[in-house]
Amino acid sequence: MVINMNEIQLKYGCNPNQKPSRIFMEDGGELPVKVLNGKPGYINFLDAFNGWQLVRELKAATGLPAAASFKHVSPAGAAVGLPLSETLAKIYWVDDLGELSPLACAYARARGADRMSSFGDFIALSDVCDADTARLIKREVSDGVIAPGYTPEALELLMAKKKGAYNIIEMDEAYAPAEIERKQVYGITFEQGRNELAIDDALLANVVTRNKDIPDSALADMKIALITLKYTQSNSVCYVKDGQAIGIGAGQQSRVHCTRLAGQKADNWFLRQSPQVLGLVFADGLGRADRDNAIDNYIGEEYMDVLAEGAWQRVFKEKPPVFTREEKRAWLDKMQDVTLGSDAFFPFSDNVERAHKSGVKYIAQPGGSVRDDLVIECCDKYDMVMAFTGIRLFHH
Repeated sequence: MVINMNEIQLKYGCNPNQKPSRIFMEDGGELPVKVLNGKPGYINFLDAFNGWQLVRELKAATGLPAAASFKHVSPAGAAVGLPLSETLAKIYWVDDLGELSPLACAYARARGADRMSSFGDFIALSDVCDADTARLIKREVSDGVIAPGYTPEALELLMAKKKGAYNIIEMDEAYAPAEIERKQVYGITFEQGRNELAIDDALLANVVTRNKDIPDSALADMKIALITLKYTQSNSVCYVKDGQAIGIGAGQQSRVHCTRLAGQKADNWFLRQSPQVLGLVFADGLGRADRDNAIDNYIGEEYMDVLAEGAWQRVFKEKPPVFTREEKRAWLDKMQDVTLGSDAFFPFSDNVERAHKSGVKYIAQPGGSVRDDLVIECCDKYDMVMAFTGIRLFHH
């Protein structure tokens, strides 16, 4: 079944009571998408179209295949297709799949950064979906995927997912939207120019700290952070390391709360790589999602309660030792050269202080706060590098 027309009727809108619901082209033209399988819903399409824009820009900025894992119109993860280390392959549960294609590596990274948030995601791929990527997707809990195409083997694998009901969308790579975009809220139409800002070297040229050394890898990570923020519900902050977002804080009213939320996710990503976590022995037959939950509990403060109740026996074959706060802090102190992007200026230096705890070395933010001098001073204290972009990246 292929649906390609000027209108697609949806089951309902954001919620079951919101009917009727559809997507369509106001000019009467054909939609730039084909539904190859399944019946995507309203939120599925919101995630798909935001995710597609994100991965398209990531590939344009880096030259590498890109993938995003979207949930509720914000990315849970985004990454480019760099090879996986043995440790990353293990913590992303793909070490049994052998050598993966660059696109599959991109999705493994995008989903693996925050696997709990990615549970039931909508996937966006910059390139034609290949068999490696499809095999990875097939075994994860996901609502659907959007890509510019699918190899025959990949399409066959994906169409077998969810008993044949998996949502598969093909996007027209040549589609260019109008320069003006509109939406309605409470019956009132809003209109604005599309955010076509190019995230490039020139945008990151204004380095305001004493340390002005930005290696190419960090410059690429700055671009990944800012492009990710362009499609993340604001306020938002993104931590990036080695070509992938490792912590995204979205939709918070306070900037420092974004920084804390994203920082905690980045910390969890790094703690998964610790000897304590890599040494966990799970109960036989425990699925990937249950292992993710077990690890999250293990590195959380509540694990003492789990030990006290004897609940560990449901998920672990052997009783793990407590991962003490001191041990976690000692491991996190090894995390270095992390990049942070913020979609608006830091109003206080507390954001820098929190970022430092998660190994942040490079920061990209608009600047323009009345306290910029204090923020810069805090960066200099930790020998960080900070670039002022001069441009806000709010997304709503």
